[in-house]
Amino acid sequence: MVSCPRRIAGVPRSVRSVLVRSVLVLFLLTACSGGGGRGADGAAGVGDPYFPKAGNGGYDVSHYDLTLAYDPKGRPALSGSAAITARAAQDLDSFHLDLRGLSVEEVTVEGARADWSRSGQELSVRPAHALDKGETFRVTVAYSGTPRPITDPDGSREGWLRTADGALALGEPVGSMAWFPGNHHPSDKATYDITVTVPKDLTAVSNGEPTAERTADGRTTSTWHIAEPMASYLATLAIGRYTVTRSTTEDDLPVYVAVDPTQVSASREVLARLPEIMDWAQNNFGPYPFSSTGAIVDRPEDSRYALETQNRPVFPGPPDTATLVHEIAHQWFGDSVTPRTWRDMWLNESFATYAEWLWEEDEGGATAEETFTDLYENGEEDYPGLWDFPPGDPPTAADISSDPVYQRGAMVVHRIRRTVGDDTFYDIVQGWTAAHRHGTADTDDFTAYVERQAPDQDFDEIWDDWLHGEGKPELP
Repeated sequence: MVSCPRRIAGVPRSVRSVLVRSVLVLFLLTACSGGGGRGADGAAGVGDPYFPKAGNGGYDVSHYDLTLAYDPKGRPALSGSAAITARAAQDLDSFHLDLRGLSVEEVTVEGARADWSRSGQELSVRPAHALDKGETFRVTVAYSGTPRPITDPDGSREGWLRTADGALALGEPVGSMAWFPGNHHPSDKATYDITVTVPKDLTAVSNGEPTAERTADGRTTSTWHIAEPMASYLATLAIGRYTVTRSTTEDDLPVYVAVDPTQVSASREVLARLPEIMDWAQNNFGPYPFSSTGAIVDRPEDSRYALETQNRPVFPGPPDTATLVHEIAHQWFGDSVTPRTWRDMWLNESFATYAEWLWEEDEGGATAEETFTDLYENGEEDYPGLWDFPPGDPPTAADISSDPVYQRGAMVVHRIRRTVGDDTFYDIVQGWTAAHRHGTADTDDFTAYVERQAPDQDFDEIWDDWLHGEGKPELP
């Protein structure tokens, strides 16, 4: 409740009346608009079905410019500045960034100091001046600390992992917020420039292509440019002692490979097949969507799982050929065509797993049909939870990387191939990767696309029983 003065001394009654009315109107407009701004607060999270706090509403990021310094013996170990270019999707009085741990020292928006506060993984930013819908703005966050790993719902570790000689940053699904602030949800992709300074006896490797390197005062600074849009969970930073090789494929695509010295000998044979696998993948999935390829091979104890980080997947020790094929296939399925929510994870893993089946078929091993049949008849022996839930509807966040998403998801892909025949199947696969290149897509987008490409076929049984149905489907 607000009380107003009954008299304004020294002002004629008629003028006082006008002033009072004007002040009242101004007060009501201000109160109704939320206290001085015509905007609103951007949402803290995009409402993902499995990670509702991931990402943020009210804006879209177009570019991250990260400047980092890391010293495993330093206190703090990491210091950084993240300059984030974004476009307001609504009028904004404030907005959020995702950042786990680390200490924030200063936040600016368009060069002016902004108010900020922390609550859990949310960094709330209130600019000095409200942002208009459609306005492009730049927010810069200075921060430091010792980044920590994050434990996933399924028990695996991501985020910032200390290694024997440095660190390894892995982000799926939400680990990237452990080392830089951002809009950490796959629905918001952006380009990147990442500049990293480390002690000169260490090497820093990231996504994209290296554009500069210099050594001075006992420290080496390298810069990496990622020109194609990338979901933040695909960003990586590997710091340690690496044997680095640079080459090109037959069509002049740069290949950048970094291998822990203890893994070089055991990795040599399989990594030599990378250009061959790239050529095979392009023949099957369409033109390669990025400007370089490669791999990062660390020690087995450093991460314990492979990840399809953009441009160069990360492997815990030397991968076998099937795993290398799987992670390279992800460059199309997951990295270029990115799931709009984590419910759509099967779109990543089903095609990457099916790529393994296709590779084996083309190498003269079991056909995809034989792999499908053996999995249907005997799959519970290797994958006890194979029929626990449908790939399109994992019950919890802990299940989005479980066997049904991978194996039963690949069975969905094979059922599509059996239904439409090889010619139409490969048209669908290559058309899908072209239609959503560098974008995001969900399950409804995919099923609608398949139906448009094969309008004379009935896919209800595949969608209802194999993609979304409970239990083990019956074969017709």
